[in-house]
Amino acid sequence: MSRTSDDSAPKKTRIQERREKLVLDCALEAFATNGFHGTTIDQIAAKADLSKPNVLYYFKSKEDIYLSLLQRTLEGWLDPFIAIDVAGDPMTELEAYVLAKMDMSFDQPLPSRLFAIEVMSGATQMKQSMRTTLRAIVDEKAAVFQTWMDQGKLKPVDPHHLIFSIWSVTQHYADFAVQIECLLDKPPNRALAKAAVIDILLRGLRVN
Repeated sequence: MSRTSDDSAPKKTRIQERREKLVLDCALEAFATNGFHGTTIDQIAAKADLSKPNVLYYFKSKEDIYLSLLQRTLEGWLDPFIAIDVAGDPMTELEAYVLAKMDMSFDQPLPSRLFAIEVMSGATQMKQSMRTTLRAIVDEKAAVFQTWMDQGKLKPVDPHHLIFSIWSVTQHYADFAVQIECLLDKPPNRALAKAAVIDILLRGLRVN
């Protein structure tokens, strides 16, 4: 799941870009609800108000649409993660990242649910990219966190498990939104939730 583009590929027209986005947007709800095996090209085409051959003109197969959605989701999540700067203030950098992930969960819950379904089903479509591209990025940022800890700027914890904790807590607001609403009897207050998560996740990392 590379984050680099193929410069040799022909440039897409605006119509192609709009149609591809339409197909992906329409496919997202189906995949996030029904999973890969429970979704068909016919369902996606009907939701996009396109013919099945038209959908297959832009994407070779259902697998191609699914992988494109997973890649789009992962790249969106990785942008603020990659932006974490070892030269910055640790708390400022971590808070910005946590808040960005929280906003994604509130504003775009379906990509998170799609990703969760893929992982819970064994990550059959993206296990290799997890072991290569994603692992390299995570290891790089874990090294940043370890540098801050070695410098005495953060309390020492396992940096990989810190990343896992941030992911699990922030994505909870997308993946388990129905549970949260049932328990609170209303949708969560975004500002209150963000403040609580920042305090809970980062309080134990502060030095002094």
